[in-house]
Amino acid sequence: MSVRLKLTLSYAGFIMVVGALLCGAVCVFYLWFLPDGLISTSGNFWIDRAALLRAFVPFVAVVMAFLLTVGLVGGWLLAGWMLAPLTRITAATRMAANGSLAHRIRLPGRADEFRELADAFDTMLTRLAAHVAEQQRFAANASHELRTPLAITQALLDVARNDPTQDAGDLADRLHAVNARAIDLTEALLVLSRADQRSFTREPVDLSLLVEEAAETLLPLAERLGVTLYISGDVTPTIGSPALLLHLTMNLVHNAIVHNVPEHGTVAVTTSFVPNGVLLTVENTGETLTPPSVSTLVEPFRRGTERIRTHHAGVGLGLAIVNSITRAHAGTLTLVPRPTGGLRVTVQLPARS
Repeated sequence: MSVRLKLTLSYAGFIMVVGALLCGAVCVFYLWFLPDGLISTSGNFWIDRAALLRAFVPFVAVVMAFLLTVGLVGGWLLAGWMLAPLTRITAATRMAANGSLAHRIRLPGRADEFRELADAFDTMLTRLAAHVAEQQRFAANASHELRTPLAITQALLDVARNDPTQDAGDLADRLHAVNARAIDLTEALLVLSRADQRSFTREPVDLSLLVEEAAETLLPLAERLGVTLYISGDVTPTIGSPALLLHLTMNLVHNAIVHNVPEHGTVAVTTSFVPNGVLLTVENTGETLTPPSVSTLVEPFRRGTERIRTHHAGVGLGLAIVNSITRAHAGTLTLVPRPTGGLRVTVQLPARS
């Protein structure tokens, strides 16, 4: 039985029960409250309860048949009117199941339960369409990035095969560099996939200790490039994956060092408390950025400006990984361009209770 038929039978049954109760009340009134016999001293008014009851039964049958007809017809029409929005929602669901994510219900009318359901479904479709489009762009970019080192390797081998006099050591160095970049890209994609799937164990973590470890690891790179590191802040306990949060911190500090001015650059890394959360802030000097360009930096394989040190170029997944790890830890990532040049990156994570 369909929902419409069930509602119709429910409406008709309710009307029949109410009609039966009313008719029963009238019948009780006839049997118990009206006197049987002479009720006028003049003898001109006589009540026969049995005759009234015999006349009342056919009338009740006609009334109940009428109520049944009205209940069924009216219930069917009323149920159809009530379920009309559900029909539109079902049609939109079928279209989405067939792969059409551009359709929206946009249900008109007052804000009732069906309207809330339709609006929630439209919001879900919008987010799903954006996610699918993002995954398609990511797959296309990843395929291109993975194809590039393979094409370079093939070109180097073709040149070496056609030119036997080429220095084998130089060829080995170039192949090593290309292979290292391909390995870095593959590892970055694996980290990004792991963060997106949230397949990690949550443990107590102190962000300030991770900052110290990242700064100690990257200090030689900063000294070689003439960048000064400033580390400060409080103990900031949170909960999450120590490995992923260390990767997040390393990516932010490494990006801040690489994306910097050619000489006398600075990187400031601080940790602090906010209500119900902890903050990790990384600021650096560098080229002047615009808010529209900054908003695209978290997309995979996007770069805001050309690196000053091209020999330290990454694979274009640094901030995308940071954003994914942050979302996996129920945090927020904020990027703000500095007026004097450079970028301020803030990661807010839930504090450990």
